[in-house]
Amino acid sequence: MSASTIIVIVVVLVVVAAAAAVTSLLIRRKGAERTLLGAEYDRLAGEVGPRKAQAEFAKRRQRVDGLGLRPLSDERRAAYTGQWEVAQEQFIDNPAQSVRAAAAMITSVTADRGYDVTDNEQLLTDLSVYHGRYLDGYRRARKTTGRAGQATTEDLRQALLSYRVLFFDLLETSGPADQEPGRAPAQVAGQRPWQQVTQGRHWKTRRQEDDADSVAASRP
Repeated sequence: MSASTIIVIVVVLVVVAAAAAVTSLLIRRKGAERTLLGAEYDRLAGEVGPRKAQAEFAKRRQRVDGLGLRPLSDERRAAYTGQWEVAQEQFIDNPAQSVRAAAAMITSVTADRGYDVTDNEQLLTDLSVYHGRYLDGYRRARKTTGRAGQATTEDLRQALLSYRVLFFDLLETSGPADQEPGRAPAQVAGQRPWQQVTQGRHWKTRRQEDDADSVAASRP
């Protein structure tokens, strides 16, 4: 086999390997983006088709990126976390008021981040860009909040959980760069992840957990 033939084969192999790497990257990126958009993309794609849905989300992203979203300072994150603790603890005695307070905090933190909160439907559209995977739960929570006086305690609990995941996603994300497909959002320093509270432990407030810890510590 001549040297020129070997060189051609090597070049072809390099090109094929590079093409495979790019294809794999695009597939992973597309999958990560679908995860980021969540059911919001699936819903829109089912209505208008995948191509139009992609174009629509590109337009939405352009609008949202033009809003000049800003990260929260550590002080603001800590303040919001403290407010959430208060609202969550209120759930035991007054579930409806707790859920209303949670809904108000979603509005507050989105406004603080730079979202336009004057139009609820536009806000939902804007949130779909970087927080779409939580929008179905958020919509249901808002409906429950609207009838909080007649909703069951379990419905209110589910609404509070839906508010919670969106709230902390908004809180823990520094900016659009943190929400690029495949990149994990920034975490608030020293904050207990919300998953530890809501997964496998039914529903406990921080106060209940602290009381339980105190009881356990006092045992011989």
